[in-house]
Amino acid sequence: MNVSAPISTLDGAEAVRQDFPILQRVLPNGRPLVYLDNAASSQKPEAVIRAMDDYYRRYNANVHRGVHTLSEEATAAFEAARAKVAHFIHAPSARQIVFTRGSTEGINLVAYAWGRANLGPGDEVLITQMEHHANIVPWQILQEQLGFTLRYVPLTDQGTLDLSQLDTLLTERTKLFSFVHASNVLGTINPVTELVAAARAVGARVLVDGAQSVPHMPVDVQALDVDFLVFSSHKMCGPTGIGVLYAKRELLEAMPPFMGGGEMIREVKLTGSKWNSVPYKFEPGTPAIAEAIGLGAAVDYLTEVGMERVLAHDRELVQYAYARMSEVEGLRILGPGPDARGGLIAFTLEGIHPHDISAILDRAGVAIRAGHHCAQPLHDRYSVPASARASFYLYNSASEIDVLIDALQDAQNVFML
Repeated sequence: MNVSAPISTLDGAEAVRQDFPILQRVLPNGRPLVYLDNAASSQKPEAVIRAMDDYYRRYNANVHRGVHTLSEEATAAFEAARAKVAHFIHAPSARQIVFTRGSTEGINLVAYAWGRANLGPGDEVLITQMEHHANIVPWQILQEQLGFTLRYVPLTDQGTLDLSQLDTLLTERTKLFSFVHASNVLGTINPVTELVAAARAVGARVLVDGAQSVPHMPVDVQALDVDFLVFSSHKMCGPTGIGVLYAKRELLEAMPPFMGGGEMIREVKLTGSKWNSVPYKFEPGTPAIAEAIGLGAAVDYLTEVGMERVLAHDRELVQYAYARMSEVEGLRILGPGPDARGGLIAFTLEGIHPHDISAILDRAGVAIRAGHHCAQPLHDRYSVPASARASFYLYNSASEIDVLIDALQDAQNVFML
């Protein structure tokens, strides 16, 4: 090995691992679990599991509408979680935090509530070629219905946005510029401040997909001046089934509801209805109460660790992984160098399909992702049908990357026989 293993800046990294029960697991084949599929979903610390269990054991009840003790306790915990999320991303008010089922629903909410009210023939929406399908398909569906034009920022061969064309793509017709903060395939971290400034120059609104950034780095929505930000709980140590849409207050006030039902109304008559105040206008029905409480516990956990330390740890791991993977003959890394990416590496291995790579790595206890990662246009751009992806988080270590490299070399040996 030509590369020295990093000394983690995440103090007590081994103690962090002890907080995650699943990381102590030995798989049925006798191999210890090496979990490198964090871009898909992260593992959960004991604090999150315990918070959700406590809700179900002690004060399980519906929120907002009950006046009994359990309902009041549940409501207090639910709204406390909203306040924690607002503080975590530096939102001016907890009322600007809408709970959704995840980033996907958050983008769809903006598309249907804001988009239907603001887009039509002659208008344009600008997105990029590196987007997750969740930031492509809703706009394509809406485009067919409303008749606006959907345009794309192209990618360079190095895996970054080709900003040389931005001045011609962003025009006075552009109503929204929607883009990913950090790519779930290339790892590319986009220059949000620069992109927001370009959008503001033509009067366009900005939506940022923070699914891969909010879990891994400090994000300040006021400093970035974004109009909308979406992210998912399950990628940041929290439970599945809940996510967040942040939006500027004036936009939330002006947007019509996304879905109708209970809770999102103030008054219902047979002749019509009046909507509840934000954020409840966008949260119909019984919400994901336990999941919100779990997300609040995840925010507490990450806050205690420190997001600057999480980011530094990610950077050290990806630099080490990039160097080690570059040593593997026939391995092609997608995207920019280690200094311009987040904590993941998607790759191909000559002569071996990504699904076969994943299956062989699983025998070594290494969990990675294989496929197009819900980013098929991006894979088309680089002429690869699929890729394998190793993605890292605060509990991963350099020794686990070494296990990954050994397993990749074993895969090569299998297919050379």
